[in-house]
Amino acid sequence: MSERQPLPPPPREPDLDECCGSGCDPCVFDLYDQRVERWRDRCAAIEAANREAGFGPREDAER
Repeated sequence: MSERQPLPPPPREPDLDECCGSGCDPCVFDLYDQRVERWRDRCAAIEAANREAGFGPREDAER
């Protein structure tokens, strides 16, 4: 049996001082939200592949 695919680390949340407060579009926090959504989708795909390979759910999964 192959090994369980590891989940990627979550994206780093920007510090509050990384936002200039001028209403930029997109804001660094908007970009972060997009990265988190892609990360969650990627984790879900990896977890599905792991289940298909016969691995059970991760005990230590954080999301």
